[in-house]
Amino acid sequence: MGHFVVGLLVGVIGCLVIACVVAVRAVRRVVLLERRTREAERLAELGTLTGGLAHEIKNPLSTVQLNLQLLAEDLSPDNPAYPRIKNRLATVQKETSRLRDILDDFLRYAGKLELDRQPTDLNELLEDLVDFFLPQAQAQRTKLRLRRTDAPLVAPVDPKLIKQAVLNLMLNALQAMPNGGELILGAARQDGQALIDVIDTGRGIPADAVDKIFNAYYTSKKGGTGLGLAMAQRIVKEHGGQISVKSETGKGSDFTLRLPLN
Repeated sequence: MGHFVVGLLVGVIGCLVIACVVAVRAVRRVVLLERRTREAERLAELGTLTGGLAHEIKNPLSTVQLNLQLLAEDLSPDNPAYPRIKNRLATVQKETSRLRDILDDFLRYAGKLELDRQPTDLNELLEDLVDFFLPQAQAQRTKLRLRRTDAPLVAPVDPKLIKQAVLNLMLNALQAMPNGGELILGAARQDGQALIDVIDTGRGIPADAVDKIFNAYYTSKKGGTGLGLAMAQRIVKEHGGQISVKSETGKGSDFTLRLPLN
């Protein structure tokens, strides 16, 4: 009888311990979900505020650009200070245009992405990009190549957004090869995923910068906004995929987009 009571007590205590562990995990899960919800709400509110601010800045900026253009047209070549004033106006016009581009990039990055998924052959999508990008590559003495899959590689994606993501990577690759080189687009199938590779033979990425390049506003290029790679990553993540990079200084980089096929 004594052994039975002891065994019963041990069983009850064991059940209580298990129940406590389960309860603690459940509470932690609830707390974590609440924290994530608050963070998501805060980010959404911040995105709305900053997006509204950007729009408000664009309105007076358009007025400034228009008046700069009118001033340039009214400026007389007979004015002794004409060359100096013309150069200064050109500088201000250039900077206001750059500011407008930055605002446009920010609004695209901060805005909500609405995916229009369609069964898309990624081989054909990359072919379209090669045709579009070829003149720009040739102007910079860069050879552009495409590696297709033997069979169609159809994935449920938003073709416009995926084109934008790959194009951002292609522009990044071209900037890494100022003296020319080779730019390769590749498509492949692996473990239920579609792979798109954007490979360049440029300068490569320093090891201490690899973990930063997808951060918004991080850039090592003069005049860059630092949103191209961040936008590419966001588009891929919205599709339930991943983007990664392998790079070696002095030899080039390989950016890989992994997109689910189902």
